[in-house]
Amino acid sequence: MKNTLLLFLVGLSITLSSFVTHKFYVSVTQVDYNEEEQSLQIISRIFIDDIEEILKERYDDSIILDPTKETSEVDEYIKKYLTQKLEFIVNNEEVSFVFIGKEYEDDLMICYLEIENITSLETIQISNQILMDLFEEQQNIVHVKKGKQRKSLILEHGRDKGMLKFSE
Repeated sequence: MKNTLLLFLVGLSITLSSFVTHKFYVSVTQVDYNEEEQSLQIISRIFIDDIEEILKERYDDSIILDPTKETSEVDEYIKKYLTQKLEFIVNNEEVSFVFIGKEYEDDLMICYLEIENITSLETIQISNQILMDLFEEQQNIVHVKKGKQRKSLILEHGRDKGMLKFSE
């Protein structure tokens, strides 16, 4: 009877441990080339709790990412962090983005960025290290769209840069 009970408890323990929630560490960045406006329009989606944790660690431990509670410095901290963690080289030329703003949707923070004065998009090299300094398992997915062409990268710790080539 004791062996049966012990076997049952071990089996139950193994079964229950397989239902433990596993957290995924991922961000998704969409880059669209707007030929008419000669710009790259960028939308980056990051889990609020993850970005909040890194902003607290780096800048101010009282930061709260909530539109009803956040201070005016939050956008500056986000802009500063993204500027340090995102790099774009377009047609072999390093370019800077403008942080337009952010909004919240469910458990995501959606950041809007733009790179102006892009007359053509032949190649784009992207370095995306968002949250990699906090989570070693972090993956940053990047989709780039030019007209009807769409190409993607999966960037991770140790392989945080990638290049995409577009042909006319």
